[in-house]
Amino acid sequence: MKDYIKERVLELAEYILENKATVRKTAKVYNVSKSTVHKDGTERLQQIHPTLAKEVRTVLEVNKQERHIRGGM
Repeated sequence: MKDYIKERVLELAEYILENKATVRKTAKVYNVSKSTVHKDGTERLQQIHPTLAKEVRTVLEVNKQERHIRGGM
């Protein structure tokens, strides 16, 4: 994996954890696709930093469970 990808993955993970951000919000802030954020936060982060990946996955799962509530706001 290239260095710039590793840096992006870790940066996205930190942002998600600090802000409890959704995939959509993170993608908008970093100007990347939702698919990239999701892949970085699940697959690539698991290879780089498994402990951090578990924390990010927890935030993403909570957001997934709450998305039906946010849609009505």
